[in-house]
Amino acid sequence: MGKVDGFLEYERALPKTEAAEKRVTHFNEFYLESDEAHKKEQAARCMDCGIPFCHSGCPLGNLIPDFNDAVYREDWKAAFEILSSTNNFPEFTGRICPAPCEAACVLGINEKPVTIEFIEKSITEKAYENGWATPITNIERTNKTVAIVGSGPAGLACADQLNKAGHSVTVFERSDRIGGLLRYGIPDFKLGKEVIDRRLDIMKAEGVEFKTNTNVGVDIKADELVNDYDAVVLCGGSTIPRDLDIVGRHLKGIYYAMDYLEQKNRMVAGDKISNKENIIVEGKNVVVIGGGDTGSDCIGTSNRLQANSITQIEILGKPGNQRTEKDPWPLWPMVLKTTSSHDEGCDREWALLTKAFVSEDGENLSGIKVVEVNWQQGENGNMQMQEIEGTDRIIPCDLLFLAMGFVHPQYEGLLKQLNISLTKRGNVDDIYYKTNLAKVFTAGDMRRGQSLVVWAISEGREAAVEVDRFLRDGVSALEVKAGSVLGLG
Repeated sequence: MGKVDGFLEYERALPKTEAAEKRVTHFNEFYLESDEAHKKEQAARCMDCGIPFCHSGCPLGNLIPDFNDAVYREDWKAAFEILSSTNNFPEFTGRICPAPCEAACVLGINEKPVTIEFIEKSITEKAYENGWATPITNIERTNKTVAIVGSGPAGLACADQLNKAGHSVTVFERSDRIGGLLRYGIPDFKLGKEVIDRRLDIMKAEGVEFKTNTNVGVDIKADELVNDYDAVVLCGGSTIPRDLDIVGRHLKGIYYAMDYLEQKNRMVAGDKISNKENIIVEGKNVVVIGGGDTGSDCIGTSNRLQANSITQIEILGKPGNQRTEKDPWPLWPMVLKTTSSHDEGCDREWALLTKAFVSEDGENLSGIKVVEVNWQQGENGNMQMQEIEGTDRIIPCDLLFLAMGFVHPQYEGLLKQLNISLTKRGNVDDIYYKTNLAKVFTAGDMRRGQSLVVWAISEGREAAVEVDRFLRDGVSALEVKAGSVLGLG
């Protein structure tokens, strides 16, 4: 490393943000620009640790010490080339990744880890500023065609890789804009949509074709796609949300979190929302069930739309502030996470079980009945929940957002038409990203279940390797492995 004792000299320091009371007045990104000296100092904290556990912590295997060293030496172009060699979209992960690489940082054993995510974003923005992020125009074509269903991070990464390998790629998206979860699931204050659009412009210039408003399985029959293309990759995501089927579920004012977030992302984009459909939180008491990032996004969005009160509840107990013997370094730390949205204002409650939705008029939601619970380890080793007698109460609630995750991909349409095999968990079954159908592959949340954007990018890249092998050699990784075992490879 350029400065081997940098971690001793400098402390972890993220860029400053706009004050909470100011940033809740708009939907723009709110991190303030930091100077070159600050970025160089943060890169200098990367240790000459011998074994960089950050490599294994990152699903993409980013060469983190290498690009940190380049930033310290102020060779930003080299840093971008190193980063781009493993990550198709560092401008996305540099903004919205929970940074498992930082959780695995060796410095994190007894100090605060390197600000890897911030450095990654800084490298990418420097590349765009200096014109280094440009289309590759000399791609040699193979005359093979690939259809990718779904334009979320997995589909986009797979499309980018296969296109650069020379195949002609068409991405089908049922929505009116490209991006999937990136476009409609993540608020602009975390990921401005102009960041997505500038990357899409590069991909289009490189030859990737995008078809929006095209629901495969409805607008196009699934078998037509399979017949018309040399390979098909299913990247439709895990889109069926987990429900809460309790008394009062029929009441007005209960929404899935993603329906709310998509509508408000459309609002920020300038789309007209009808009065009948508009979910208005202004002046309302809002409750979010679910303690993850989607719930946090509902909080930040509701703060900006002037909700009267916001309460986030979680059925699990409140995490501690330190790792335990159950999550030692370099595992992901199961500690309390406080996001920028929480800092903007909300009440947080843990170990609460929602028993019923309550209404004063029999039609509209007015509150939720909850009870406190204890979690204890049972005889079989699993954690078991027990209600605490006498702790029942009503939390006032005009609008409720269910942010409890997703259970599986949508079956109606595409998957049923293809008769795709599914796992016991209900995801698309595969071996080395190949489904039970000839020339049909899968990647992302549709395959692995609900996960992180960085995992989706990794899935798209890895699936592209298998698709490319199939298109060039006519065999899958499974067939290659079987041939090797039989002495044929």
